[in-house]
Amino acid sequence: MQNIKLMIAYDGSRYYGWQRLGNTEQTIQGKIENVLSKMLKENIELIGSGRTDGGVHARGQVANFKTSVAVSPQDVIQYCHYYLPSDITVYDAKIVDEKFHARYNAKGKQYIYQIDNGIIHNVFERKYRYHVPQPLDIDKMKKASSYLIGEHDFRSFTNLKSKKKSTIRTISKIDFIQNDTFIDISFEGNGFLYNMVRIITGTLIEVGLNNMLPEDVKTILNKKERPLAGPNIPPHGLFLQKVFY
Repeated sequence: MQNIKLMIAYDGSRYYGWQRLGNTEQTIQGKIENVLSKMLKENIELIGSGRTDGGVHARGQVANFKTSVAVSPQDVIQYCHYYLPSDITVYDAKIVDEKFHARYNAKGKQYIYQIDNGIIHNVFERKYRYHVPQPLDIDKMKKASSYLIGEHDFRSFTNLKSKKKSTIRTISKIDFIQNDTFIDISFEGNGFLYNMVRIITGTLIEVGLNNMLPEDVKTILNKKERPLAGPNIPPHGLFLQKVFY
């Protein structure tokens, strides 16, 4: 039995997210599983490092699968390249220890949310950047983000409905990368809740627009009430950048 680790990139624009669903074939996991199952002539179950929502992209998704067929990683890459849709690519594959589990062994993740802060949107980036035409005060956004560093209860910043699941997470780093009118906000942490990055980014944008004070973020965090935080901004600017092991 071989355990094969995959590195995957995808444009999530036309998919309902990573996770396979019973009522549609338009999921990333489903597309890759179908291709691998045909290649290996056995039912393949793909284990991802985590779910991405509908419309969210990935540059560094990690997954693994087990197969009883002796197959080379290079053959897997080539077969996937030939049969997967052009908006999904498996760009690396390797045989790993049979105990490796893409989700359980993950120690952290990096997400990047991409913003276009130009008065007129960049037409070539419109599917991958959230357009905010009003000027953003980056210094205030940075100050607001500092209150989120460390281990906190992020219940205010998730649309998770369950009251039983823990909403405590650790954010180790938030960086702002500015290139002319493009602003990328990078988040690194041990895990992220449902819609967490999009809601945090929406809240930081509210600070940048002077609709909130940087100190309000600390209050929102402590109150643990979702309505106090900013909007859940669209998924098209969000990328799963890297998974740490």
